[in-house]
Amino acid sequence: MNALRVPDHQGVVLIVDDVPDNLALLSSALEQAGYMVLVALDGRSALDRMQRLKPEIVLLDAMMPGLDGFETCRLMKAEAGFEDVPVVFMTALTESEHVLEGFAAGGVDYVTKPIHPEQVVARVGAHLKTARSLRAARQTSAANSVRDEKHLHALLSERFQLTGREVEVLHWVACGKTNRDIGDILGLSPRTVNKHLEHVYVKLGVETRTAAAAVAMTAGSGR
Repeated sequence: MNALRVPDHQGVVLIVDDVPDNLALLSSALEQAGYMVLVALDGRSALDRMQRLKPEIVLLDAMMPGLDGFETCRLMKAEAGFEDVPVVFMTALTESEHVLEGFAAGGVDYVTKPIHPEQVVARVGAHLKTARSLRAARQTSAANSVRDEKHLHALLSERFQLTGREVEVLHWVACGKTNRDIGDILGLSPRTVNKHLEHVYVKLGVETRTAAAAVAMTAGSGR
C-alpha cells in the first residue's frame, strides 16, 4: 500500500456518495471548515482513490449501486494501512439491523439523510480528534517497546557478556522459536544457532532453553 499523505491544517476527508448534489453540499461545508476534500461516486473508485492519497476519515454512503457502502467499508478495513481510518456512514436507513451492519462492517458512527452539513462537520472534527489521539498513543507505545527491547539487549550483553548474535538468539528463544525458526529469521543454519545457544547456556549458567528464556524474561522485568 503506497498511499501518500499530504500535510494540512485540518485533515483529509474522503466523501463517497453516488449523488453529486450530496457531494457538492458536503464538500463545500468541509472545505469552508478548512478540510482537504476528496470525492468518489462509488465504492470501487473510493478504494482506488485511497491508494493514491490516504484520507484521515471517510464519509460513506451506505446504499450505492454495485458495491454498497457496507462492503466498501469491509474491503477498506481489510487493506493494510487503512484499518485505523474512521468511517462514518451516511444513510436514510435507520432500522436497527442496518445501523448494526454499519458498525459490524467497521464504521464508527452514522448520520442520517437528509444531511445536515454542520452536524457532519462537527462529527468529522470529533472523530478525527479521537483517531489522532489513538494513533499518537500507538506510536508512543511502539517507540517505548523498541526502546525497552534495545535496553534489554544492552543489559543482557553487559551482564552476561553475550555477543550481539547471542543476544538475538536468546531473544528468539524467549519468544518460543525453535532453532530452525531462529535460523530462518537470522539467516543461519540450525547447527550454527545451536552453537550460539550452547555459548549462551554457559554464560548464563543454565542448561535448558526454558531456563535461558527465564533468565531473559527476568532481566527484562528488572528483577
